[in-house]
Amino acid sequence: MSAAEKLTPMMQQYFEVKRGLPANTLLLFRLGDFYEMFFEDAEIGSRLLGITLTRRQDTPMCGIPHHAAENYVGKLLAAGKKVALCDQAEPAKAGKLVRRQVTRILSPGTTLAASQLDAAKNHYLCALTLDAAGLHAAWLDLSTGEFRLATDPRPENLLPVLTALDPAELVLIEGQLEKWQAAPHEQHAVHALHHFCEGRLCSVLPGYHFEVADGARTVMAALGVLNLQGFGLAHTHPALGAAGAAVHYATENLCAKPENLRSLQEYRSTRTLLLDPATLRNLEIFASTRGTREASLLGAIDRTTTAAGSRLLERWLAAPALDLLEIQRRQTAVGEFVAQPGDLAQVRELLGKVRDIPRILSRLQNRLRNPRELGGVRDTLAQIPPIAAALDLLDAHLVGHHGGAVSYIRSRLTDLPALRDLLGRGLDDNLPNDLQEGNYIRPGYDAELDRLRGLTTDNKSWLAELERKEQERSGIRSLKVRYTSVFGYYIEITKANLASVPADYVRKQTTASGERFVTEELKLKEKEIFSAEEKSLARELELFTALVAAVLDESVALSTTADALAELDVLAGWAVLAREWDYCRPTLDEGDTLTITDGRHPVVEQMMKTERLGLAGSHTFVPNDTGLASTESQIQLLTGPNMAGKSTYIRQVALITLMAQVGCWVPAKACRVGLVDRIFSRVGASDDLARGNSTFMVEMNETANILNNTTDRSLIILDEIGRGTSTYDGLSIAWAVVEHLHRDADRGPRTLFATHYQELTQLEKHLPRLKNWSVAVKEWNDDIVFVRRVVPGAADRSYGIQVARLAGLPLAVIDRAKTILAQLESDDVTVTLPAVPLAKPKKKITVTPTDDAQMDLL
Repeated sequence: MSAAEKLTPMMQQYFEVKRGLPANTLLLFRLGDFYEMFFEDAEIGSRLLGITLTRRQDTPMCGIPHHAAENYVGKLLAAGKKVALCDQAEPAKAGKLVRRQVTRILSPGTTLAASQLDAAKNHYLCALTLDAAGLHAAWLDLSTGEFRLATDPRPENLLPVLTALDPAELVLIEGQLEKWQAAPHEQHAVHALHHFCEGRLCSVLPGYHFEVADGARTVMAALGVLNLQGFGLAHTHPALGAAGAAVHYATENLCAKPENLRSLQEYRSTRTLLLDPATLRNLEIFASTRGTREASLLGAIDRTTTAAGSRLLERWLAAPALDLLEIQRRQTAVGEFVAQPGDLAQVRELLGKVRDIPRILSRLQNRLRNPRELGGVRDTLAQIPPIAAALDLLDAHLVGHHGGAVSYIRSRLTDLPALRDLLGRGLDDNLPNDLQEGNYIRPGYDAELDRLRGLTTDNKSWLAELERKEQERSGIRSLKVRYTSVFGYYIEITKANLASVPADYVRKQTTASGERFVTEELKLKEKEIFSAEEKSLARELELFTALVAAVLDESVALSTTADALAELDVLAGWAVLAREWDYCRPTLDEGDTLTITDGRHPVVEQMMKTERLGLAGSHTFVPNDTGLASTESQIQLLTGPNMAGKSTYIRQVALITLMAQVGCWVPAKACRVGLVDRIFSRVGASDDLARGNSTFMVEMNETANILNNTTDRSLIILDEIGRGTSTYDGLSIAWAVVEHLHRDADRGPRTLFATHYQELTQLEKHLPRLKNWSVAVKEWNDDIVFVRRVVPGAADRSYGIQVARLAGLPLAVIDRAKTILAQLESDDVTVTLPAVPLAKPKKKITVTPTDDAQMDLL
């Protein structure tokens, strides 16, 4: 007999379902009140969930309660697994195998359950493909309905925004990832793409799902349109293949067409400020070096009170605007709120009562429904009139001296009084999270439901009367009429009273403490009770479904209102930030200058206040000025000792620029920014040993990316270029990099270049757009005091030994270092250096202009 013939019908059904699933998908198979996993799935599940692995007839298995599945599945998704839910498709009948089917495949990029999502982050599924025409991408957030596509002949222009979006899951063509990994070393864009994919869950589809024509048809079907002209897209757009693949994958996982996709927008890198992956990491835009939101720029400027607002802020940071009018509109709205703190506080209080409408709508549209979330729509609609009134009041207070930015947001709020009234009348105040619990429709809303509930109430009264009557008839005062979901209604008699049980009692179950009985009268009443409760639940579900339909009929207006509320939340939060930290409104224009007066680091300043609880309210951060221009002071060469604040200073300039271009006010007394197209940074030391890259190789890769992609509208911050190799090699590279950035005759990218190579300060004499600056220190008895001020002119030395002493190096090492330094600086190679190998004497470096206006390093 074959192995298949030995399987039970249920296990044959299990394997039939399992064969139809994508590879590496854990199958949760519904058996009664549990989801069961078998074989390898059980071993993986038990390990990840920390539950007991059991065996039945040598079959490994483990299970989770059906009612708690959402939380368990969330843990599996967090571990990067995909999970298929196989549910019973019909009521169980004795002697018959229940038909089962997969109702949903859950993956990190397609889950919708609130407990499996970070409310403050978008949750993207991203499809990618690369061909001779460039990189093509599409990303959608099923939890909100956001859907975008993009194509770029230069992958390095598109990868920055994809990195910032941080998709939860990627969809690729079968074998494509392996092909990228095996690409020749000189194909830098391909390797960058492979690096982006590593560490993320990558799901694959056959290549034909990425065909443009097939993708266009799939997308049009999902959006319910006959063409894509209304979205400004041609049917031949090269990214439609990726968009179609993303929709196909989402449809497979939902086991139904996504019902919340309403539009498709094109992203173009030329419309946003780009920050490459290294810059996102170096500047700690979304996460600190410890991987937390705390101590990141996002954490420092997020004062939102709603989940949708927090997600919008993250999207704005991922793709900062280059549209001057849009930036100025956001700035004006912040200013209007700053000018009216009373109105600001009222709006913020009301926003705190707004629920996450975009995600609630997405779940309602995609068959994940519960009364509590529908109550969230009701509660949010109740806040629209007072929010609108508060904005009208603010607008009235600003008459004659405002730009109408807040009133524009007000115009996008849609009050829906009929729907608000319907939900208010229909939904109870206290709502369960599960439809099966019932009692979510308000009494008095529906006469038929009230009648059915009355029957249930009357029956409970009847049961209480039955208990009293049977106690008198039997003389057993401890007799109880009870109920369990397994045995239904019964009469419970303790062992001590079994002799007094009436003759018409029918034994139903023996327990440790007594016996359980039924009577014909009780059995008939039980049927009546169950019938009334079943009809009551069915009627409630019918009414609930009608309320959901009424909400979905207004989904467009609700979505527009939710978008306006999210924007209002971000801008109001920025106004609170500006008032709390004394931020100024920056001036943005199309010029080439970057001027900051008394600029401060937005993250460090807040952290310093937190750490100095006794000085709460006082600003201890030392501000500094900055003046850069592509055609004048293009390069600021910054020297000074370690720990003096060079890295903090150059980072704060980049962060202030970024904040200005998303529309936020900035930590400065005054600020003017000529629009920046890209921000590049090369700071810190890190390696990539898994790919065979040393610290110096990583440094050179990042520097090469900057030099190959910068424009004269870019902002560059460089910290200690060339420090990862020998002194002369490193100095030569740093020197050449500065020359390259200054290579054009009249203009170049605005650059802050922090270095310990004092020799580079000589370049000021020969590069007209380079200016020397330094971080000032004060000396006292061979000690140094950091004053954190950036001043014109070069530092006279690096003070390395003094900093080493502050770090706690043994005094003997400090004294020996002073001796060695004095010998090296004297060029006296005859001095005996017994503690260390003889060092090469220091050479004198001179600068001599050459015919091609470049400098030699001698």
